[in-house]
Amino acid sequence: MVRLPLLLLAAGMACGLCAPPVQAQRPNKPVLHGRHWVAITGKPLAATAGAAIFQQGGNAVDAACAMLAATATMWDVLGWGGETQALIYNPNTGKVIGVNALGVAPTGATADFFRAQGLAYPPEYGPLAAVTPGTPGGLLVMLAEFGTMRLAEVLAPAMEMAEGYPIEAQTADAIEREKERIKQWPHSKAVFLPHLGEPEREAPYPGELFRQPDLLATLQKLVDAEAQALAEGKSRKEAIYAAYDRFYRGDIAEELVRGTRAEGGLLTMDDLDRWQVYLEEPVMTTYKDIEVYKLTSWVQGPVMLQMLNMLETFDLPAMGYNSARYIHTLYQVMNLAFADRDFYYGDPYFPPEEPLEGLLSKDYARARVRQIDPARNDPNVKPGDPYPFQGQENPYLHYLENWSVVTPARQDDAAFDADFYAGTTSIQAADAAGWVVSVTPSGGWIPAFIAGETGIGLSQRMQSFVLDPAENPFNVVEPGKRPRATLTPGLALKDGRPYLSFAVQGGDSQDQNLLQFFLNVVEFGMDVQEAAEAANINSFQLKGSFGQHESRPGRLLLREDVPGWVRAELEAMGYDLTFEERTSGPINAIFFDHEHGTMWGGSSDHGEDYGIAW
Repeated sequence: MVRLPLLLLAAGMACGLCAPPVQAQRPNKPVLHGRHWVAITGKPLAATAGAAIFQQGGNAVDAACAMLAATATMWDVLGWGGETQALIYNPNTGKVIGVNALGVAPTGATADFFRAQGLAYPPEYGPLAAVTPGTPGGLLVMLAEFGTMRLAEVLAPAMEMAEGYPIEAQTADAIEREKERIKQWPHSKAVFLPHLGEPEREAPYPGELFRQPDLLATLQKLVDAEAQALAEGKSRKEAIYAAYDRFYRGDIAEELVRGTRAEGGLLTMDDLDRWQVYLEEPVMTTYKDIEVYKLTSWVQGPVMLQMLNMLETFDLPAMGYNSARYIHTLYQVMNLAFADRDFYYGDPYFPPEEPLEGLLSKDYARARVRQIDPARNDPNVKPGDPYPFQGQENPYLHYLENWSVVTPARQDDAAFDADFYAGTTSIQAADAAGWVVSVTPSGGWIPAFIAGETGIGLSQRMQSFVLDPAENPFNVVEPGKRPRATLTPGLALKDGRPYLSFAVQGGDSQDQNLLQFFLNVVEFGMDVQEAAEAANINSFQLKGSFGQHESRPGRLLLREDVPGWVRAELEAMGYDLTFEERTSGPINAIFFDHEHGTMWGGSSDHGEDYGIAW
């Protein structure tokens, strides 16, 4: 049996931010250098849309909104009816702002409603999987409050794409793979399957012009609402909010509701009218002298802060980069934090109140670290008790007594992995004036249910709710409530100025990947491109946020080039090892080089992510 020195669990500060860099593998893509601006997202065409807005004089928020519109139009693992989560650094105030544009459960979406259909969780696909659309509202609010351009200018690239753009193989092939499910919904079938009935292929061919006339008409209605408001003498901001009203309260909303209810969905006009975007204060912790900001408990963002609080008690460089000791420590810390996520996170605008003060306490982190076995994986990690660390008693101890991470296996590993990494793209934008935007929009991915003649593919986020309060009393489905989502942009400040902006797609893997990216830069001296491409590990011991919310205790993903001696040590600790050629996740990021007044962009080599800088 491999035994790890107990001193590895002793509290203590690591050796500082000036640790010598590890021998990082030569990256496959070059780092981006920009003086004026950086635009990065999940597809080359969408990054080009952001660059075009910058070239027209827009700021980082304008460019981010253009990239959001473009990626949604391209179905880059999201659609227009999905949800948008963002962190924005405002250089005029020196503050980080959270943007909460996650949809809510509609009228009638109760635990009893789904149980009556014999379901353990809300469905994964179709009209009953939909929360209210959030991405249009998120885009419009960000643009109105922090942008400089008109909606017509920012939507122009997406509208041109809706008219017809050469679809890339990744998306076209995803449509072909999911075509049987798409055929269930008439408007989805009409949009996604232009060669319906043809034996060779029913989806678009790679490079074929993919046309979305209904979506184009919807976007034109938004632009028309803005133009009419401007003609009436309204301000730029008021005109953008006129477009917001048309989407959520006007004829677009009426068709969206009609088309959804015609196929058995629950959305009502009241649901859309009452829904709103929240501009809120994010949560933050310090890792040494760096302030790390994440969105709060309606997503999984605070889990990274919990992990950093725990890892700050270790000397990570002394363990050796991606050694068995380092991997084991990360894995155990991940499991402790994600067990808390699985039980304590939910919509902060609904009772009960999440114990975030305790969860983010440094003392709580030290108490959790003491539970780690330095020699073995613990497959039975449970949520902790953060309430004493905020001076309260835990009202849910009776649930914790019988709480278990283990769930009955219902899927093979391929299906489980597809759920685990579901959805999302990422957007990074920054400019010389100091605006920084980090976004992880998602929802409405292929196969999406398209609501009537709107061209809008609705979110599938309802499945992230639970029905049983014993599983998570903070995340039980209720009308008007947000599901606890996985989406989690990151922003870090150092000496009061932007230091890192970073985000990744990939469902439940997101904060695992972002944690390692952050440590690669801060502890191991990598630049953003090296850190974005570096080997990551993934734990599957947490409860998944999709499908049947399954777990795989002890399963550990490693990159194929992990040395044999590391594999042997990890197997001796009780791990079930799996391997892939790339494990970095599609991480995109910007590092701010204040010494030289420039920005360094990292654009993942994992998929089709692409960045442009100037």
